Amino acid sequence: MDLKPLLIALVSAALLHAPAHAEPPEAAQQAQAREASSDEGQPDLFGRATHQVQGVMNSGLQYLGIPYRFGGSSAETGFDCSGLVRRIFSDALGLNLPRSAREMASMGKQVGRNELKPGDLVFFNTMRRTFSHVGIYLGDDRFLHSPSAGGRVRVDNLNEAYWQRTFNGARRLIGGEAAANSIR
Repeated sequence: MDLKPLLIALVSAALLHAPAHAEPPEAAQQAQAREASSDEGQPDLFGRATHQVQGVMNSGLQYLGIPYRFGGSSAETGFDCSGLVRRIFSDALGLNLPRSAREMASMGKQVGRNELKPGDLVFFNTMRRTFSHVGIYLGDDRFLHSPSAGGRVRVDNLNEAYWQRTFNGARRLIGGEAAANSIR
């Protein structure tokens, strides 16, 4: 499968929502620390959330094309859906998320499909049980995920019939109260 058209579409969508310069995850974390200590100890929550989302997106894009592996949690051996999400949030934000999509679905703040923002977790009923699949919303109805056996980490559209039919909900872990409630 040729990933080039998909990668072009993904980068275009990401650039629409990104600042003029993209920072690697380490730089985003350093910027977060600087912002948290600025403004006389009062962090700019919007600025911190924006940097966190950018960090998540930068981290996630590096895994495009990595093969699916049930129980997988590394780029070397492959990822399952929750392993991918867990790795991205750990790399970008230092968050230690639970191992399963079902456990992740209880974290953060619940958001409706029409309220989705880049960095939100999106959940699906793909195995005849709720919250059996998870991905990360990128914007423009696109999400990053590790689909299933034989697949690779890729970007799909929430408007595709399968994803519309199986959509279970979304959670926000980045920004304001959602971030404080996401770490338990």
